[in-house]
Amino acid sequence: MSVRGTDRNAATDGPAVQPSELAAPEAIHVTTDDNVTFVIRLLEHDDPTAPVVLILPAMGMKAKFYRPLAKALFTAGLSAATCDLRAQGESTPSLREQPNFGYRELLEVDLPTVLAALRARLPQAPVYLFGHSLGGQLALLYTASASKEIAGACVIATSSVYWRSFAPRRRLVALWQGQIIGLVSRIRGYWPGGMVIPAPMAGGVMTDWARHIRNGRYQPRGSGRDYNEALRTFDLPVLVISIAGDPLGPRPNVDFLCGRMRGAQVTRWHVEDGSGVIVNDHFAWIKSSGIIGSATAAWITGGALPTGT
Repeated sequence: MSVRGTDRNAATDGPAVQPSELAAPEAIHVTTDDNVTFVIRLLEHDDPTAPVVLILPAMGMKAKFYRPLAKALFTAGLSAATCDLRAQGESTPSLREQPNFGYRELLEVDLPTVLAALRARLPQAPVYLFGHSLGGQLALLYTASASKEIAGACVIATSSVYWRSFAPRRRLVALWQGQIIGLVSRIRGYWPGGMVIPAPMAGGVMTDWARHIRNGRYQPRGSGRDYNEALRTFDLPVLVISIAGDPLGPRPNVDFLCGRMRGAQVTRWHVEDGSGVIVNDHFAWIKSSGIIGSATAAWITGGALPTGT
């Protein structure tokens, strides 16, 4: 791993930034041993012991989409960082130049590199992962398998995609759609975008995803780690947020995933209509980042969601 340096988009002289103020993020450039470069954008709290939250994006989503959440977490008194997944957003090289990586690279190459840079920058800060959709799967699997490095995980709109975890009327559709995506990805070496997953995605990511749809197990190609046992036995705090009416993260699938974390300290928050959070969508919750961010920060710092959440 290499860290090429940092820069700030705002002046560093003058009064210290307070948690309630809007700050420009610091950019930290890191490169993996296989020459993939990431840009971590960090909003750093004045207190070096304040927890830092690394936000992990969904499939095909750019990290900048999550800036409102990062700002909300920062305003609530935490340090917050965003970073694109491999071949998404600011990360380089592009998907066209490395189309066939899978979950193993994301979990065992990229996240250790990014987190090492964050720990070097904030050595006293407990580290939490916050993942959306695929980012939530990665957050849980990494937290479960590297629990000594992570203080806890928060996920939103993240569910099991195992076909049997769907409501009965959706099971066969989920199975055949997932297997078609996996087959196309295996043949072409990448997913070009379309059915269910509109954005182009790496072939290995989609074949790993399709395998999980088929057998319910996390078995990244080329990995020797038992992520299923790690998920079953890790005992860290986890906040699981689902959104009413989310078509890509239905409540039964989210509950099924929670049931796999038998040793974890799971706090469950199902967001209903009337909560102030936009529902019936997989992405629109970001417009309610003030509510999501403040509640998540309260859970991180106090161990529980605010009363009435």
